[in-house]
Amino acid sequence: MNETRIFTLDELSALTDTPKRTVRYYIQRGLLERPMGEKRGAHYLQRHLEQLLEIRKWQAAGLSLERIAELLAGDAGVEPPPPKRKPGDVEVWSHILLADGVELRINPVLAGLSPAQIRKLTEYVMDAVANLEDVK
Repeated sequence: MNETRIFTLDELSALTDTPKRTVRYYIQRGLLERPMGEKRGAHYLQRHLEQLLEIRKWQAAGLSLERIAELLAGDAGVEPPPPKRKPGDVEVWSHILLADGVELRINPVLAGLSPAQIRKLTEYVMDAVANLEDVK
């Protein structure tokens, strides 16, 4: 990890669009590591920027600060849940026609599927629909 870049509190705050007061609060809560140095000589490194961006990502997903603290203290491989859906949100859905009157609707982001996985799922469902026609 590149630790050579040094940030002031103002720079860190501007880069993450987080008020300085909030950065200090996260440090106080133990969500963000303390800066290097003290008082006016305090500075932040790349890892502080990454930690703050991680906290912001989890918050955008709707997690409380308590839950974020648990996740940061635990397994680093845990992914946040998708952001909560609310009225007015714009979503992209794939509509796949399988047969007359049969359609597959997929929100790839919510489903967590790659394009290759969606193609494979479509193939399976199309085979199942074709097999249903044989049952008539």
